[in-house]
Amino acid sequence: MRNIVLGIVIAVVLVFGLRYCEHQKDTREQLIEHTALIQKQLKNVGKLIVTEGSYAQVFTYKDTEKLMGFIDANKKALVVVNAEATISYDLSKIETEVDEITKTVILKNIPEPELKINPNIEYYDVSQDYFNKFEAKDYNTIKQKVEKQLRTKIEASELSTNAENRLISELQKIYILTNSMGWTLQYNQTPITTQEDLQKIKQ
Repeated sequence: MRNIVLGIVIAVVLVFGLRYCEHQKDTREQLIEHTALIQKQLKNVGKLIVTEGSYAQVFTYKDTEKLMGFIDANKKALVVVNAEATISYDLSKIETEVDEITKTVILKNIPEPELKINPNIEYYDVSQDYFNKFEAKDYNTIKQKVEKQLRTKIEASELSTNAENRLISELQKIYILTNSMGWTLQYNQTPITTQEDLQKIKQ
């Protein structure tokens, strides 16, 4: 009788042991599958986002030099600018870490936007006095002023907002995937638990 009971106990232990091992194997395979899928999504997101816009601006450039302290020597021009601008995020530069133990995807670094301006500058109604002629430094000064004004204008425009929205849209893909698998997305040691948290990333 004792042998029968012992045999039953051993059989029960073996059955539960096998089931536990199978469960652990299934859990591990699922974890590997989820990790591979997340890493694939992170790779897919690693692309270049480019938002383009066109801008026009007109302003007058003036410069006056004093000759002998009381004679004005003037030069001026009407400057017309047509510029193409792009704001880009190189998402291949995103630094991530996948922690299988805590089931966490950590966004360690998100690249800053890169603004490029390609201005086409034309000059009209150019006038200059004999002792104050246009030189190369004048054209360089005009170009610098143009780019500075355009940069300020673009950074406050919808172009910048649209670029950020496209960035958030790509990050949402990671959030939706991790959330659906029961994983956590984290940025700057702060868990991202809602769509609203994503909007705060680049503020």
